[in-house]
Amino acid sequence: MRIPELGFGGGPLGGLFEPLDDATAAAALAAGWDGWIRYYDTSPHYGIGHSERRIGELLRDKPRDEFVLSTKVGRLLVPQDPQGRMDEAFQVPATHRRVWDFSRDGVRRSVEDSLERMGLDRIDILYLHDAEQHFDEALRLGYPALAELRAEGVVEAIGAGMYDVDQLTTLVRETDVDVVMLAGGYTLLQQPALDTFLPACVERDVSVVAAGVFNSGILATSRPDPAAKFDYQTATPDVLQRANRIADICESHGVTVPEAAIAFPLRHPAIKSVVLGMRTPAEVHQNLAAHSAEIPEELWADLARI
Repeated sequence: MRIPELGFGGGPLGGLFEPLDDATAAAALAAGWDGWIRYYDTSPHYGIGHSERRIGELLRDKPRDEFVLSTKVGRLLVPQDPQGRMDEAFQVPATHRRVWDFSRDGVRRSVEDSLERMGLDRIDILYLHDAEQHFDEALRLGYPALAELRAEGVVEAIGAGMYDVDQLTTLVRETDVDVVMLAGGYTLLQQPALDTFLPACVERDVSVVAAGVFNSGILATSRPDPAAKFDYQTATPDVLQRANRIADICESHGVTVPEAAIAFPLRHPAIKSVVLGMRTPAEVHQNLAAHSAEIPEELWADLARI
């Protein structure tokens, strides 16, 4: 499978941190399609199904062979009375609760539920999601369930979406996965994936999708805000200082930090795609422009020295 180089990340479509109305979400997705984004990634976890539903509403009327779709397994959504509560970090009514389940039956049920929410007949890539605290179960039960679905032709490619590079390296070396989504492990600010994980992917011919390339916000602007987030926590002074140094070097080459942050992972031979979370048409247009920017080779040499 050829994975498009730029993907639309569906986390924000689930109302991550802030509420998001259907009209704005639909406009953002339409802007992505019009800008020739043809890879869409989602998960039941994102807004307890809101992200999958919204992406499905865009894609169900599109030619099926023109896009790549990925979703994830590991959490089943169980209906409940919200009783006025909102859902975790996603600003949607808590109409469902999540139940961890990497078993064969849980994986198959999750796929059926996702297809029903999206109104589509198939998924291209299926990932084990956030399995860090359930890794043994995911490796022992979840991976064989995914491999079975691939053998049956229900999905074309299988893998995992995680941030733990050591566990991902184990998965790549001990199974026959096709593609792995790496969250935040190979960015301008940190490269823990460089030592063992990415070499293992090259050796095993496993494709990598880079997510979290802005490290949850600190690299999303030309100059980091003093209150910027780094991997969902307030950035420390040391991280802010390094981010500002990156901004200085980018500025000296006429490049913005987001432009460099998107381009950097794609320089590695194992990384085939970058997925960016987006929630508004303006964000989509900004990311499309950043992705198409020309980056002088000298920039990378200067960044390597810091």
